[in-house]
Amino acid sequence: MKKIFIINAGQSFATSGGLFNNTITETTRQFFNQSEDIIVQTTTMENGYTAEEEVNKFVWADVIIYHTPVWWFQVPFNFKKYIDEVFTAGGNKGIFRNDGRSSSNPDINYGTGGMLQGKKYMLTTTWNAPATAFTLPGEFFDQKSVDEGSFFGFHRMNAFTGMTPLKSYHFYDVIKNANIEEHMKAYSQHLEEIFSDSLITETKN
Repeated sequence: MKKIFIINAGQSFATSGGLFNNTITETTRQFFNQSEDIIVQTTTMENGYTAEEEVNKFVWADVIIYHTPVWWFQVPFNFKKYIDEVFTAGGNKGIFRNDGRSSSNPDINYGTGGMLQGKKYMLTTTWNAPATAFTLPGEFFDQKSVDEGSFFGFHRMNAFTGMTPLKSYHFYDVIKNANIEEHMKAYSQHLEEIFSDSLITETKN
């Protein structure tokens, strides 16, 4: 039995209603619900949460899936608050023990005190920016990918806990050129590719 924890960081603020991330979350949930061998828990931040319950979900899960919009090149403020509260509450309670260093040699082993070894995580993000902003010479992100650039720190945060990454999926140009059907079709293919038969048993008619 595999355990999946889905985190929906979609947020209503200004012109954003969080609906796109709601759709991504539901697509993910439906994908895993195809199998009787998988249990899914979901947190939608706007519905409220307690830090202690969220720590328990991280400890419980085999795979954590993050769905977040990108605001000003970072996660929304509610998601940052969630991370600060939940990860802090998880100190010596399943997420991390310490920073990994010892007082006898404080210059080495930083970031090795995580307690979530053996668990994996997957990141999805949604962007107004087109994919070409990350890939073309002279465009805004200097040919640095989302994972290597804006979300490098996010990945190191997860490494600090001991988790290892699965391949991310990024939705580009979702404001000016959103095609929900095509986006979800491509994302579903990504899920099929990432999660092998050892994790999900498909039940198709």
